[in-house]
Amino acid sequence: MLKAMTSRRARSRGGRFAIVGARYNSRFTDALVRSAKAEFAAAGGAVEVFRVPGAFEIPVVAAELVAQDSPAFEAVVCLGVIIRGETAHADLIGWAVTEALMRLQLERRVPVIHEVLLLEDEAQAQARCLGRLNRGREAAQTALEMAAVFRRLRKVHNP
Repeated sequence: MLKAMTSRRARSRGGRFAIVGARYNSRFTDALVRSAKAEFAAAGGAVEVFRVPGAFEIPVVAAELVAQDSPAFEAVVCLGVIIRGETAHADLIGWAVTEALMRLQLERRVPVIHEVLLLEDEAQAQARCLGRLNRGREAAQTALEMAAVFRRLRKVHNP
């Protein structure tokens, strides 16, 4: 069941963030990217957007963004929309992207926010991307919160 997001302002301010957004299903993904950018701007964060053809290409770009010993971004937000069809293709892409993004953030210890949505139909996409329940905004809020957590962890490790 789709639940309304609680409107929240992240406690974190500023910082550098990356968005990796798929172009496929652009009506929906463009709305996710716009909403995430607006949330970062409201929090005073700098954001750079990298567009890729589809959801399957998101992990390799995210991996490149966090490949350095000192990544340039505090968090990477990954945005895409996969709509199920008549074959298992959407499920395979959704699983591959999820597994790759989880492994990436654990290996590199940089927050990689997964908002690559695997949806049943366009009605679900409209509800999550085009309305006030925009998941792009939620992803940016999560990135801001995680950046604050990691800043705190760095202080703990390097007093």
